[in-house]
Amino acid sequence: MLMTVDHAGGIFDAAHLHGDNGARWVPGSPLPLGEFLTRWVTHLCAPTFVMLAGASLALSTERRRSAGDQTGFIVRRGLLIAALDPIWMSLGFASYHVFVLQVLYAIGLSLVCMAALRKLPTAALLGSAIAIQCFGELSNHVQPTAPALRAIWNLLFSGGPVVGSLFCAYPLVPWLSLMMLGWAFGRWLVTPRSPLAVASLCACVGAGLFAAFLVVRSIDGYGNWNLHRDSNDILQWLHVAKYPPSLAYSCLELAIAFVLLAFCFLVERSDAMKTAFSPFALFGSTAFFYYLLHVHLMAGAQAMLNLDVHANGLAKTWIGAALAIAILAGPCWFYRRFKAAHPDSWTRYI
Repeated sequence: MLMTVDHAGGIFDAAHLHGDNGARWVPGSPLPLGEFLTRWVTHLCAPTFVMLAGASLALSTERRRSAGDQTGFIVRRGLLIAALDPIWMSLGFASYHVFVLQVLYAIGLSLVCMAALRKLPTAALLGSAIAIQCFGELSNHVQPTAPALRAIWNLLFSGGPVVGSLFCAYPLVPWLSLMMLGWAFGRWLVTPRSPLAVASLCACVGAGLFAAFLVVRSIDGYGNWNLHRDSNDILQWLHVAKYPPSLAYSCLELAIAFVLLAFCFLVERSDAMKTAFSPFALFGSTAFFYYLLHVHLMAGAQAMLNLDVHANGLAKTWIGAALAIAILAGPCWFYRRFKAAHPDSWTRYI
């Protein structure tokens, strides 16, 4: 639902902020409060998607341990997810003027990698993920000049132009490390534990990650991909580099994610609370299906209505997002029922 707000901003609001990259940000540029916070609250989405995809993979692998061809299914599904970014999502985001490799590319190819990497010890994956997050910014010091090598480097580490109108916004390796972290978390969840025990761990992890964020951001050097603070204003502290995901960004967003997860596991202890939050579960259980429709719905509405993106952009962003969520609730409800009735069909891929 937060993700919808961000994409609505890109469609309905010409002033929507995208300055989450140190290479393209001009120091001293203003950070309008409403525009900044509308963008900032959505930073939570991508790292949480990727991390929970890793946790989900660990849980589903354990659940289907006796099933055959798990590796083949993971690879096929990963390739499908990655392919849908340039083939389908680029229509909604850019009408095929640009073909962008975004979060589906990152999730899909990370799944392909995890088909093999999941056979490694969990401790090795966790350690490797932390190392990638801590030292990934060093890849910024490598700037291949040969076009082919530069394209590969952009796909894997830094993001940027690939070839022709193909652009990589979500380089594989840093996002893969978030899926590896999620896998380690999922493997820990495989052992039956009380919701309170899981909530306690999530809260501790969240607190530790937030402390790491404060250290990295206070140093204001390495750790935020050259997106430095202009002052000690709170917005400057929160202005973290997402493209590619910096250490400061990952620590802050995963800290928030784990605190929210702690809350969700506490909700599991109360039937009344579960009932109150059940509307959110509708979109949680149909997240990929929803993702494949929401941008095209809003982009289509903008194409038909031709709204002035330079007027009342914030209002149109939030209203447009709310309407998209309301309109897609019905299709998501029907798809959830269909998927529950056909759990081993093509619905496993969506």
